Formats: sequence, C-alpha cells, structure tokens
Amino acid sequence: MMLAAYRALTALGGSAIALYLLSRRARGKEDAARFGERFGRAGRPRPAGPLTWIHAASVGEALSVLPAIARIGRERPHLAILVTTGTVTSAALMAERLPASAFHQYVPVDRPDAVARFLDHWRPDLAIWVESELWPNLVLAARARGIPLALIQGRMSERAFARWRRFPVAARTLLGTFAPIIAQSPAMAERFAALGARSVAVADLKEAAPPLPADEDALAAVRAAVGGRPVWLAASTHPGEEARIAAVLGPIRRAHPELLSIVVPRHPARGPAAAAVFASAGYRVVMRSQAGAAIGDAEVYVADTIGELGLFYRLAPLAFIGGSLVPHGGQNPFEAARLRAVPLWGPSMTNFAPMVAALATANAGVAVADAAALAAAVVHLLGDAHARNALAQRAEAVATAGAGALERVLAALAPLLDRVNAAAPPVGPDRARA
Repeated sequence: MMLAAYRALTALGGSAIALYLLSRRARGKEDAARFGERFGRAGRPRPAGPLTWIHAASVGEALSVLPAIARIGRERPHLAILVTTGTVTSAALMAERLPASAFHQYVPVDRPDAVARFLDHWRPDLAIWVESELWPNLVLAARARGIPLALIQGRMSERAFARWRRFPVAARTLLGTFAPIIAQSPAMAERFAALGARSVAVADLKEAAPPLPADEDALAAVRAAVGGRPVWLAASTHPGEEARIAAVLGPIRRAHPELLSIVVPRHPARGPAAAAVFASAGYRVVMRSQAGAAIGDAEVYVADTIGELGLFYRLAPLAFIGGSLVPHGGQNPFEAARLRAVPLWGPSMTNFAPMVAALATANAGVAVADAAALAAAVVHLLGDAHARNALAQRAEAVATAGAGALERVLAALAPLLDRVNAAAPPVGPDRARA
C-alpha cells in the first residue's frame, strides 16, 4: 500500500518535482549543463558489453567506494562501470578520481518516467547501491527488469529502523530486493535482518579507505604561507557550527595568539556564509576560493574548495569533525586519523558510531560535549605536543586497522561480478556504442 501510494504520488507530482529541481538549479545545487540527466536523459552513449551500475548518494558514499571501483576495473577490465550520484560536489570529485574503467552520471529523480528512461538507456547487468539512499521507484523498476541488486556500506540508524518498522511490508519488499546486503556494523546488520533482508554480512569500506589525496604543490604553498603559526582545523562543518566555534575562538586565541583557524565547510557553496559568521565576530577572514594560498595575517582561513580536505588534514595536527556539534550525525573521523590529525568530535556522531567507539576505546581521539569543551581541548593539545602526538599515533593505528574490509566486500560481490563479467567477450579500449 505504502509503495503503491508513493509511486502514484511521484507520477502525479511530476510538475512539482520539476519545479523543485529548477529551483535547486537556480541556486547552483544542480548541474545546469547536465540537467537532463536528473530526468533520466543520458549524457553519453552506453558502452558496449556488460555494465555494472554503482549508485552512491553523495561525496562520502562515493569516496568510500572508490577503492572497490578501482579493484573491480583492474580485475575485470572489459566490464564498464557506471557511477551515479545526486550532487554537484560529488560529480566534480568523481570527474577527478574515477579510474578509466568508470564514468559518472547523475542519478535520475525518482519519478517513474525518469527511472524508465534511465534504465532503458543504460540497461545495467548488475546494480550495487551504497549506504542507505533507497529510492523505491528506481529499486523496484530495476528488480522488475531482472537486474540483480546488492547493497554495500548498508546503514540503518535506530531512527530509520523505527520508521521502517511502521511499514513492514514496504521494508521487506525493498530490502528483499538486495542480495547480498553488507552492513557497516553488526548492529546495523541485525536491523536489516529484522526488516526482512536476506544474505546480510558485515564490512565497512570506510575502514579500508586510503588516505585522502592532496596536491603536493598546493600543500607546499599553504604550508609556506602558514609558516610557524599554530594551526587547527574545523573540517566538514555544517550550518550552525561556525557560529558555535566563533563564540569560543577567543579563549583559544588568548592561549595561542598566533593561531590560524582553518574552516572547511562540508558544502563549498557555504563558504561565503561561513566566512561572514567569523567576520561578524570580529576576526580577519580569508577565503581560499578568492585568495588561494595568500593567507597573510588572517585569523580564520575558510577553505571553500572541492576535494582538498586531505591537504588540510596533512597541515593541521588537530581536526574537529563537523556535523557533530549539531544534530546531523557527524562525518568520517578516520579521514583525519589516517593523516595523523587528532580527531575531536561532538555529541552527534551516530552516522559513524562504530568508528567513534573504536577510537574512544583506544584513547585515540577526544569527545567534547559542546563548543566550550572543544575550545578547552584545542588549547590543551596545541600546548602539549607529547599528548597530541600520542593521540595521533593511536588514531592512525585504529584508522588503518580495517584493511580487510575491502577484501570481504569484494569477495561477497564476486559471484555477481563474475556472472556479469562472463556475459560478453572482452571488448577493445573503445567501448562506446556506435
């Protein structure tokens, strides 16, 4: 009943959905040059031969699956890989980081007509979905066409579990479409199984991801501009967090007068808004998108660029993990830890609870209750190199201990991938359909 009602609403609400996407495009949240892809109109020909489709909602999900994409491409070189995401930022990152065996398209909006156009054109032989963005029309239309579906990095929070339990038939119908489901933690695997999923396993690709990359020349330029100043980083901040940090920045600067605070908004388009918060609090602010590495005497450096978080984790010895001082659920603390930036996080880290638990158990990071506690931790650790280095060493060890996760995921997917791989003979380097 619920799924039928959803399908009817999305079919009848086509005009409203189109207006919504147009408003997003006007605000720069949709790609104007590739806008048709959101309605299922392909931006390129389908490659010849077998094709695997991997769907990842946005930046975090797409980054987590890049090592798997690279391995699949190397081990099955004539298998084309279509990667879909839904955000402009993730598309830009995919353009930079996808291997030659893969290419990107925007996922179609979950309207029946857009879904049909998308599947008619791409005709995937296998679909692999990442995390928790389960669009009902897209999932069920793929199933109706006999496309095998797998779910990796499966995430099911307690709140989402409670919601799905109110609609058991819909949950069983959607989740029963995926086999296997590879959940991020045992607790999440139990929730998937309770809702009717079959063939559930556990492995977290985010534990096996390589360190975020950085351009060496850009890193050297920023490092030279910083000189010997003490530095700390607020990474992937969300609305509301900049104001909380600005309110407690005074005590940190009194203890460390030469301090440079680097702020990286989760969404680069929020750079001007983030900069305005600190400027209105009386701090000298420089935005990277406008000044590059010319930091000068700035007190706050807002890095509103795409794909450079790895650069700033290499630069700063301390990293506050954004999305954790507001009720968002946090961001990935292992990204900081792999690059020996001590992770500090607020009370809202439900999206990465297993990672936080591993770090906390090893005394490899700092949990703070609020912005004032964050400021106190930053003051202490900037002034105590021994404690800071010990935390960084333990954090790196915890964050690099999960290398086997990628092997477990690929082993679970191997029967599906091998079946698709054998569906057609190898093709030459030019896969484009004439």
